[in-house]
Amino acid sequence: MKGKEKEIWIKADADVGTWEEQKSRITTGLESGADGVVVDEEDVAKVRELGRIKIAVFAAELEEGGEADIVVYGKGSEGDGTKQIPAEISGSSVLAALKGTSGSQINAVYVEIRGKEYERFAVDIADYCNYVIMIGKDWKIIPLENIIAELQHKEAKVIAGVQSAEEARTAFETLEYGADGVLIDTDDVPEIKRAVEIRDESKMGKVPLSTARITNVEELEMGDRVCVDTCSLMTLGEGMLVGSQSFALFLVHSESEESPYVAARPFRVNAGAVYAYVLVGEKTRYLSELTSGDDVLIVNAEGSARKGVIGRVKIEKRPLILVEAEVEIGSGEKRKCSVILQNAETIKLMGKKKPISVVDLKEGDEVLLHVTETARHFGIAVEEAVIEK
Repeated sequence: MKGKEKEIWIKADADVGTWEEQKSRITTGLESGADGVVVDEEDVAKVRELGRIKIAVFAAELEEGGEADIVVYGKGSEGDGTKQIPAEISGSSVLAALKGTSGSQINAVYVEIRGKEYERFAVDIADYCNYVIMIGKDWKIIPLENIIAELQHKEAKVIAGVQSAEEARTAFETLEYGADGVLIDTDDVPEIKRAVEIRDESKMGKVPLSTARITNVEELEMGDRVCVDTCSLMTLGEGMLVGSQSFALFLVHSESEESPYVAARPFRVNAGAVYAYVLVGEKTRYLSELTSGDDVLIVNAEGSARKGVIGRVKIEKRPLILVEAEVEIGSGEKRKCSVILQNAETIKLMGKKKPISVVDLKEGDEVLLHVTETARHFGIAVEEAVIEK
């Protein structure tokens, strides 16, 4: 089964216009975090000068491709998709050539869907390449659904041609699994940036959040706590999932709110004591293990998640506070959970409606957390009985 990673490719070949127009799309892709660009072979060196990004090129013959990372076969020089893939698709020389080619550079095929026979060809060709780039002409969703359904258990990835961020969203969500990527064809910079954001959202999905009721708040002695400074600016409602027990992780709010005590630091989460777990993706890590360059998960009050990169981790001795709560797990059983945080006005847990400072927390308050029913072994979820107190 293919993985869930989604890709954004930018179309920036000669069809786009002048090199300056192509360059504008390429630099937007580089700045936004796109995965690749599709250009003409003669432009590969110029793209490499602009930055590091996966480069795909259109090739007219099977052995072309040069220094590109991916070679795309099947797009006519007039951009009509018919030069190498004729209307008499059942006897296509493309399929025959790929079947008989060993060790070829060709690892992507470009197919414009002009009818059912082209759709069938896209499915058949998937056995002989790594990517099928599917461009819908008159209609898009039904062919995409059909191709995704047939290719979901094959290794070849489906890249759908789109012209807007919302079309990218539709492609990523089609049949729940969605296309493996999109090739976006637009000069609209905000559309490209939004498509990348949608890609990131689809990669992370949502983290289910539950409500826990505070049962005890208790001041503690000094201890080592961890500030996680990221390379992202967080907004109201965003933070990280931290806890003493791996089955229940509290949404610790970022320092994105203005305060009379200290200036806002929206890149920071004052996350808790060194021993605590923090969710970094599909697994947890100890806060004390985090270091510059590591990934961490940023989650908002609706459960929407995105990756952040850690720029700095600060461990300092500070007065601590114990927060205990009770939460209902999936079986209906209520369990106790806790987290130890720095005892300061600017440290907050996310409540049902707004962040609540730990110094204002009291019994009966409700806060958000992420609950799992699995234990963890070296941070990885496992099905076994583990008691954490």
